[in-house]
Amino acid sequence: MSELWGENSRYRAAREIVVSLRAAGYKAYFAGGCVRDLLHGVEAKDFDVATSATPDVVMSMFAKTYSVGAHFGVVLVCSPDGDSDEIATEVATFRHDGAYSDGRRPDAVRFSTDPREDVQRRDFTINGMLFDPLAGPGEEAILDFVGGREDLTKHRVRTIGVAKERFTEDKLRMLRAVRFAARLEFEIDSATAAAVKELAAEITQVSLERIRDELTLMLTEGHARRAFEMLYEYGLLQHILPEAVKMRGVEQPPQFHPEGDVWVHTMLLLEKLKPGVSPTLAWGALVHDIGKPATFRPPDPKKPGDRIRFDGHVEVGVRIAKTILARLRFSNEDTEQIVALVKNHMRFGDILQMRESTLKRFLRLPKFDEHLGLHWMDCMSAHGDLRLYEFAKERYEAAPVEEMRPKLLVTGRDLIAAGYRPSPQFKEMLEAAEDAQLEGLATTTEEGLAVVRARWGEPRDA
Repeated sequence: MSELWGENSRYRAAREIVVSLRAAGYKAYFAGGCVRDLLHGVEAKDFDVATSATPDVVMSMFAKTYSVGAHFGVVLVCSPDGDSDEIATEVATFRHDGAYSDGRRPDAVRFSTDPREDVQRRDFTINGMLFDPLAGPGEEAILDFVGGREDLTKHRVRTIGVAKERFTEDKLRMLRAVRFAARLEFEIDSATAAAVKELAAEITQVSLERIRDELTLMLTEGHARRAFEMLYEYGLLQHILPEAVKMRGVEQPPQFHPEGDVWVHTMLLLEKLKPGVSPTLAWGALVHDIGKPATFRPPDPKKPGDRIRFDGHVEVGVRIAKTILARLRFSNEDTEQIVALVKNHMRFGDILQMRESTLKRFLRLPKFDEHLGLHWMDCMSAHGDLRLYEFAKERYEAAPVEEMRPKLLVTGRDLIAAGYRPSPQFKEMLEAAEDAQLEGLATTTEEGLAVVRARWGEPRDA
């Protein structure tokens, strides 16, 4: 089977590590997700090595290493890849974990020389298999002490050992169970599912950063809709993202949203997220209508033909999105982009009526391709009318950068040179001059200043 990975540089680097460890008299195998992916016919992203060698031995054997968790037996071994790049392979010592008093990490670990013992402390059977990359023809390359191969064949996610004990050790494993089941299109074993439902409220013991990262993986690995439907079904979503649960049952006007309520609409967007999608676009799809539950207004029976409305849902959605992103410790950069997606997603409805300057400012928003992507998903998850999307896409792709964001004809220095004193009005003056430039009404600095004079008059000191 190893010939399937022959062209993979990460595989070759990990295999060389196994060769070196074996030559020194230690046991060494590939472990975890790469073994699952091999048997499942999926290209592995990373190759982790499990070994009987202790961290200090591993660090002494290889030229460039980093201790990223020596207490837990984890070392990164760096191997050259071409002229300048290098590959970092995680090498972990076989171990037995002690108690998990914080529901996150073991209080103590004991290193082991027995791969069977090491496998028993892992999360799921499909992640608990080992692979021998040096196995010869006719030799069994897969070491399966926990029934992972059978569960893989039966498309089943099942904990190693007693489910409640595994989840009590690390509560994040409940989210991981959902993520693996969704991504692989597997079912969660009944005993495992029951333990998740029983312990769901304890997911709040996990750090917000770890929850954020796990949710982001669910959104960007494919099958995001199923992941979030399962999060709700197993009682997890209510504790980690209660704002999303509020979208359930919130009706929408059928003439614009024949698909159903806000939750159904959002799930249809998530269904369209492809593996590898930008995390900011994925989160934008999840929270773009997060303000609708709070702004729902039913039809007024006194007004014939009135419909459901969500007046101000964008502004409310921006505030809620900021709250969620701050709680989950998103970076300022990612927060800014996700909030921009929420803030601007309804502006496509006015795009045909926009002045040229307004349109150009809209099309030059940072990462406008993500705004386009969100609008496409929004339309295709509702009425299906793509006319506004096609117009925006055509203008965005046709306009050169210098036309969308030309060198400014009028700057603050130009205003000062013309006799205007710096003031809060400078921002409005500069925007007015740029609007004229974007509209094609001003092609020189003097023409831009003329626009300013026409609106604000001559400088007082002129």
